[in-house]
Amino acid sequence: MTGYRRLRIPGATYFFTVCLEDRESGLLVDRIDDLRWAYAKTVQELPVQCVAMVVLPDHLHAIWTEPEGSVHFSERWRRIKARFSHGQPRCTQVSESKVRKRERGIWQRRFWEHAIRDDFELAKGLAYCLHNPVKHGLVGDPADWPYSSFYRRRMGSIAHPTEPRPQPA
Repeated sequence: MTGYRRLRIPGATYFFTVCLEDRESGLLVDRIDDLRWAYAKTVQELPVQCVAMVVLPDHLHAIWTEPEGSVHFSERWRRIKARFSHGQPRCTQVSESKVRKRERGIWQRRFWEHAIRDDFELAKGLAYCLHNPVKHGLVGDPADWPYSSFYRRRMGSIAHPTEPRPQPA
């Protein structure tokens, strides 16, 4: 098994990028309620402060501050990915390696994280999350992208759904 070296600092703030296997997919925004449910259920079990998040069709970015005394971002992402995946139709082409590991072929196996070291890096991460939908040509103004924490805060709704998970179509 490959050993990954990750900087684990209790109480630290991290920037994450998590991608779907199919970078042409729109699954994350098409099934946003499933993703919100998976996220809400997971952070209920493993709390974290979400500083910012933006969900695009095929990937997402998040800035999380870990609680003092713990670092559980890997387990949080594992649970979010698994919960989201369980409600989705199986991919038709899944590698033998992913089948052996009981993966559905929806997500890229890993995620990218960066420990934010100062206010400048935090400001850069926040700006990146805010402007990413514009960069990808999804909207002309970041305020118009409905799948971001910025939009939800502006609209007065930052709560996450806690109702039972929607059933797959």
